[in-house]
Amino acid sequence: MRSKYCSIQPVLIVWLLVLLSSPVAGQVGFEGPPIDYLTADVNDPVAQLARRVAQGDVKLEFDSKHGYLKSVLAALEVPEESQTLVFSKTSLQLQRISPRRPRAVYFNDDVYVGWCQRGDVLEFAATDPQQGAIFYTLEQDQVEAPRFVRDRGQCLTCHASSRTQNVPGYLVRSVYADAAGQPILGSGTYLSDHTSPFDERWGGWYVTGLHGSMRHMGNMTFTEEDERGGDREKGANLKNLNDVVVTEPYLTDHSDIVALMVMEHQTQMHNAIAAANYETRLALHQSFQMNELLEREEGYISESADRRIDAVASQLLRYMLMCDEFKLEDQVAGTSGFAQNFESRGISDSKGRSLRQFDLKTRLFRYPCSYLIYNPAFDRLPDEVRSRVFRRLAGILNNSSDSQEDAHNFQHLTAELRNEIREILLETKPEFRNFSDRT
Repeated sequence: MRSKYCSIQPVLIVWLLVLLSSPVAGQVGFEGPPIDYLTADVNDPVAQLARRVAQGDVKLEFDSKHGYLKSVLAALEVPEESQTLVFSKTSLQLQRISPRRPRAVYFNDDVYVGWCQRGDVLEFAATDPQQGAIFYTLEQDQVEAPRFVRDRGQCLTCHASSRTQNVPGYLVRSVYADAAGQPILGSGTYLSDHTSPFDERWGGWYVTGLHGSMRHMGNMTFTEEDERGGDREKGANLKNLNDVVVTEPYLTDHSDIVALMVMEHQTQMHNAIAAANYETRLALHQSFQMNELLEREEGYISESADRRIDAVASQLLRYMLMCDEFKLEDQVAGTSGFAQNFESRGISDSKGRSLRQFDLKTRLFRYPCSYLIYNPAFDRLPDEVRSRVFRRLAGILNNSSDSQEDAHNFQHLTAELRNEIREILLETKPEFRNFSDRT
């Protein structure tokens, strides 16, 4: 029997398959359909604030010391306790950054705000539930109608690469910074997240907090002769920065170690969510294009698209459940009150348990399942991938998964931890309950 697909020229089919699976398509896929990153409307917190300011519903206050910083943080509900200080010249206003004048970064679950002394602009990175990381600036000049300007591609030079999981995203870098704050690139750089060894973290950053016998790269500069070593003792266990930098110009005198650890996890978790979103939308878009060409039924998902969605669901699940997390060798304690503020915003179950509770003895969180499971970006994942994540998550937490991959990847979750996380999600994440009942 002659297939209905035989009328399509084989050469054309092969050409399309090559095009849709090529590395080039993956690299630029977010600029065209179905993502349309540079042109699609967005509804992230900064975009919402910009509209409210433009409509006159919110008035941003300007002061001579910090410009619009305090007013913007209040409007975006970004806590001052989240302040971290970075002195490496690794961001937009690098000419304003040095060990004497570090850049301050403030953040909440969805927004990152950068401020430099004598800076020309405030810098923003905000998470849109559909489009991922969106970048903005706000000029630090007192005007009647301050205007947020959305970046149209310049930021993607650094913020859309393998370091951000190949989507527009966030990253925390650790570098060997010299006395001027310039990275010594020959000594190497590190991408930091919750899997990073402690001794590779926070090069080019100031760090306040206690961490016992563990050592990091923060609070110090390096020379090429240090051979990637240097004396880590002088930067260890600092309760304040009095001996290393003048903090009077900043909103607080902290660069809290717990805030840094949360930011490391959160940035790459957001990237993992965005990567799952993008890859699923691209896979479905390309599969549906082939459906039209091959006269297949509408909505048919090809085996290739199915495998791509499975793969990105697995990647997201591994990161969400803190696989390969660095095991702390000593207890960690912050200095700014960030930990208390962060925990207070958690969604708790009837036993008072929350995914925002810290451990800080052997790992970051008491319950190793990312709190960003409650984030709008997670909720807006395409159904095809979100349902797979929930289904596998339920199987893992119920100990009912028969996958050897799951048994290997999630062996760090004890039976007690699995049950506790499951109980928390059953009470606090209604959609999870639908999948847990099926396993």
